[in-house]
Amino acid sequence: MKVRIWVALAALLLSACASLPGKKTVEVEGRQTQLVISRVTGTTPVIFENGLGGTLDWWSKVYPALAAETTVFAYNRPGYGRSDSPLTPRDGQHVVGELRTLLRSQGLQPPYVLVGHSLGGLYMQWYARRYPDEVKMLVLVDSTHPLQMQGEGSPEHWPWWVRLAMRGLTSSTGKAELEGINRTGAEVLAMPPFPGERVIILSAQKPMNGTSALARDANAKRVDLLRLYPGARQVWVDSGHGIPLEKPEVVIEAVREAIGKDR
Repeated sequence: MKVRIWVALAALLLSACASLPGKKTVEVEGRQTQLVISRVTGTTPVIFENGLGGTLDWWSKVYPALAAETTVFAYNRPGYGRSDSPLTPRDGQHVVGELRTLLRSQGLQPPYVLVGHSLGGLYMQWYARRYPDEVKMLVLVDSTHPLQMQGEGSPEHWPWWVRLAMRGLTSSTGKAELEGINRTGAEVLAMPPFPGERVIILSAQKPMNGTSALARDANAKRVDLLRLYPGARQVWVDSGHGIPLEKPEVVIEAVREAIGKDR
């Protein structure tokens, strides 16, 4: 099948990730969270948010190059890696709230460059719109659209093999995150827009040849993401959905550009 389903691919490709060194588990408000952090004094912190089913190792080809230049932070959301299971609903409000608490516990102060892949991109959109003063730049890496799971993208329109894969390969946490996508997307669209000139959108180009209704819908939403952020720069990447693994140099370049932008 040529169709690539955003919400499933992280789980399907996770085994291809190298492991990031320096991971540790910290306790914050009685809960264990696995993270990795590299500090460079006086620099803008770069914050990575993983996609559905993905761990911080998804950034293994991006993180090292940036860690030598700036403060970099990646972590596993509750329910992934060695982080404790979640106790709250899996939507943007709770994920972002937990992230902000975690960042402050590690002494990382805004403004940040937020980098989100797939579903992580939707969570970072939520963050940027709700707390724009905390965000210098937003880098969306083949991000989930706020309306990703509506229209032809809704689960009732998924092919049978996608539904089967999701049932078999998605953890309980992943299923809860899937269930929260529409709520998170609605909240994103209800908030004031984040300035487009502070957004870089990296979009996967290879899925654009999909011919199914689901693929056409996903491709249309990739295109439409730019409409949500007028003035943003959209880069079409010769890659599938797994841009951080397939074309890490493009992510590195975008983050460097974001760091260098005047706020």
